[in-house]
Amino acid sequence: VDDWDMGITHVIRGDDHVNNTPRQINLYKALGAPVPEFCHLAMILGDDGTKLSKRHGAVSVMQYREDGYLPDALLNYLVRLGWSHGDQEIFSREEMISLFSLEAITKSASGFNTKKLDWINAHYMKTLPAEEVAKELAWHLERQGLSQDEIAKGPKLEEVVRNYAERTHTLKEMAQKALCYFREFEEYDAAGVKKWIKEGSVEILKSALDALNALESWDPESIDKVVADVAAKHEVGMGKVGQPLRIAITGSAMSPGIGDTMVLAGRELSLKRIERAIAHFSK
Repeated sequence: VDDWDMGITHVIRGDDHVNNTPRQINLYKALGAPVPEFCHLAMILGDDGTKLSKRHGAVSVMQYREDGYLPDALLNYLVRLGWSHGDQEIFSREEMISLFSLEAITKSASGFNTKKLDWINAHYMKTLPAEEVAKELAWHLERQGLSQDEIAKGPKLEEVVRNYAERTHTLKEMAQKALCYFREFEEYDAAGVKKWIKEGSVEILKSALDALNALESWDPESIDKVVADVAAKHEVGMGKVGQPLRIAITGSAMSPGIGDTMVLAGRELSLKRIERAIAHFSK
């Protein structure tokens, strides 16, 4: 009766309702109501091949935001579950509307593939305007415990997005990796320290600190030249200079290029953290 009252012309639902359809059609006819067109879609399966359910993880749209997915990415992924348009994977909202047709819906069940969702989300993080992604990043940084004042005192979020979009799959991951630019970290990554902090690393950090203190311009090119010069002075590869510096500044051996990393951190914080690392690893 509600569907009739609202003028519903098409009913699109899961194929687990197929058995209900004949009874409902008879009810429409008995009431003298126009019978809508019925379309039954194959069920969506989880990563393990079983029917998608709560035990597979996020089932709320807001949970996907919590997990770091952009609205455009989630919409793009969902529209491709059980529908296709050739080999095209990425669709604008306008394309979704203009290209969609019931005839192109697949008859076989679709599997919810989290890795595919991550890939699409990463695409949107890289291709949407950085200013738009930055608004969502701010929300995630707050979820990591940062205040708005702490966020305002850190690097521009647009620059964080530009530097980390290629290195992360979700905004939650990006926020976690970018925390080091907004507040002090408590410890250095043990695996990174074991691999990169060796005998002679402290002397390399001291040389880099002296050269960086003398820099007139704090930009990626000037910083990268310092790293190259220090590597040449100590007759070591660039990694043996860049990686200890990266660990000193971010606490981890994984970050954008060392020049970009130091620009994000800023001159004062970068030099302060190198001094801190020298003191820590001299013990």
